[in-house]
Amino acid sequence: MEGGCGSVFTSTTQVDTSGQPAVADDYGDASATADFICRPAVHLVLAFHDLMYSVKVKQPMRSFRRRSCDRDVEAAHSHGEGVRTRTLLDGISGEAREGEIMAVLGASGAGKSTLIDALADRIQRDSLRGAVTLNGDALDSRMLRVISAYVMQDDLLYPMLTVAETLMYSAEFRLPRSLSASRKRSRVEALIDQLDLRAAANTIIGDEGHRGVSGGERRRVSIGIDIIHDPIVLFLDEPTSGLDSTSAFMVVKVLQRIARSGSVVVMSVHQPSYRILALLDRLMILSRGRTVYYGPPAALRGFLSVFMGEPIPDGANPAELALDHIRELEGSQSGTEELVKFNRLWQEKALSSRAVDGPWLSLKETIRLSIARGKLVSGTEVAAAVLRTEVATYANPWWVEVWVLTRRGFTNTRRTPEVFLVRFGAVVVTAFILSTLFWRLDSTPTGVKERFSFFAIAMSTMFYTTADALPVFLIERYIFFRETAHNAYRRSSYAVSNAIVAFPPLIFLSIAFAASTFFAVGLAGGAEGFVFFVLIVLASFWAGSGFATFLSGVVPHVIIGYTVVVAGVSYFLLFSGFFMSRHRIPDYWMWFHYMSLLKYPYEAVMQNEFGADTGKCFMRGVQIFDGMPMGKLPVENQVSMLNTMSKSMGIHFNATSCLTTGTDILAKQAIDQLGKWGCFWVTVAWGFLLRVFFYVTLVLGSNNKRR
Repeated sequence: MEGGCGSVFTSTTQVDTSGQPAVADDYGDASATADFICRPAVHLVLAFHDLMYSVKVKQPMRSFRRRSCDRDVEAAHSHGEGVRTRTLLDGISGEAREGEIMAVLGASGAGKSTLIDALADRIQRDSLRGAVTLNGDALDSRMLRVISAYVMQDDLLYPMLTVAETLMYSAEFRLPRSLSASRKRSRVEALIDQLDLRAAANTIIGDEGHRGVSGGERRRVSIGIDIIHDPIVLFLDEPTSGLDSTSAFMVVKVLQRIARSGSVVVMSVHQPSYRILALLDRLMILSRGRTVYYGPPAALRGFLSVFMGEPIPDGANPAELALDHIRELEGSQSGTEELVKFNRLWQEKALSSRAVDGPWLSLKETIRLSIARGKLVSGTEVAAAVLRTEVATYANPWWVEVWVLTRRGFTNTRRTPEVFLVRFGAVVVTAFILSTLFWRLDSTPTGVKERFSFFAIAMSTMFYTTADALPVFLIERYIFFRETAHNAYRRSSYAVSNAIVAFPPLIFLSIAFAASTFFAVGLAGGAEGFVFFVLIVLASFWAGSGFATFLSGVVPHVIIGYTVVVAGVSYFLLFSGFFMSRHRIPDYWMWFHYMSLLKYPYEAVMQNEFGADTGKCFMRGVQIFDGMPMGKLPVENQVSMLNTMSKSMGIHFNATSCLTTGTDILAKQAIDQLGKWGCFWVTVAWGFLLRVFFYVTLVLGSNNKRR
């Protein structure tokens, strides 16, 4: 920190005759107190006062009655039987300053992440009570999104992108179009050095199947993508979780450099090591949503010594000792009430001896000063908008977001060719089986029935094989949530780019399937019929991909999604008109017939086959007896019966007369409402409509704030 007093504290807290902490020693010895208080004038102060946040929790009746005497459950009666109110934040107050790291400690369930969410404006305003201010001004959500960043606990990254590519895509999302590509690259290069990732810059992130960067490097990349715009306020939810002690120390060391560069850093941490504790400037320890300690880390030893009435052993980690003691108190009958009261008294004495800070700069003046020092890499236009508090919701126009998302999507697709190859293999193998099974179908009534079966199986194959689109968004879901939490791009941009990236592979699959089956089966229509067959197969792939994509926005797990896809396609096939013509479907199921995604491509290929040549005959003379007991009689007997039928009916036909044409077949199957091109366009429209539904699920399902 510029011209700072240092951040190393010592503590030799004394106790006066009353047993209370001496006023002069409220934060350790005189030098520690002076060091904490005599920090140079800061430009930005994030203050929070009396934060209260509660949620209603349903409770089983047996458990409710058994615990009805607990004070935490007494308020349940006011909300109805079986429901209690759980307080996650209970009067939390404090402040975090520019140039410092404030760490929030506590056991699981203490309220660490909830407090970080409250400060980062990730809780609905009507659900959170209390005040959160920047330099005394109430927080504006849109401005906070521009000047701050929020790093989630999990490393949500694309495994096949390199470190440099990951940061570069983040720069293209978060930095405005007014910045040149060279300036964005310069920012990425500077950030790589700041995060100490130079050695891993060209290494892919990796996952379980691909070796990539280390855990500590992944965490620093996760931090990097959210601080690409060099925010002046940084929130982190347990950035050291899951890391070894060395990697965790390096991550916090990076955070210290970020803070010293002119940022406010607020982080939650489960149990910091002694080395990490030395890097922190302010410490807040929570227990069940209440503050049990707030102050500099060095004063924690003296705080515990006074409260426990015994000296803390040299070399002991005071943070670990505090957390262990808090767990013991939480398990006791009185809980941590005494510790909360002691901390309140400790804070009052500390405030009475602390020098009063000079007047803060206004928020606009502070932001202007930060921008002048190089913070908020956002260009002059966005900087001016911030100062006018006319902040744009997104850094880039819609089409730029689509372009960047599409490029990233194609990069991921190109680096995972096995996904396409497996799908391509499934389509080709299915086409080979169908081609050999329905080889060169004739124009007899039996051949007509076999054509029906081929079309039904072929069209349903298009939908079954598009189920691979299902896990795409399920895998990317939380990356999408993280990136849209700070308005990196619009949800509509993601929906459009998802469709663009998914389309090119469908073209290759369509051509491969059509070329493998059309001529081998002996379908009608010639070159024109083949082109239409390719197009309707492509439209079927498009609609099937849209169906799977829509489901990925609805279902929470891949296994559930696959089950729904298989069941859905089965129902579509059942009501498509193959098993039962439209005339035979009951009225109460007719709506499903028209909603069946398979109805339209099935009718399209039927018309392409039997409507191509209206004069082509598919049943002549004695072929009328095929599939009947008379079909086993000698031909002479069949001809005699045919002549008898002709005389009795008064209609002249003989063994060579055409009894059924393609038009007759279509009429019998009730395929007479739409032409083949009408069915084609309806299928295409279904693909678009399902992606609109997918967009709606993105809007409804990606609320990044708690209620």
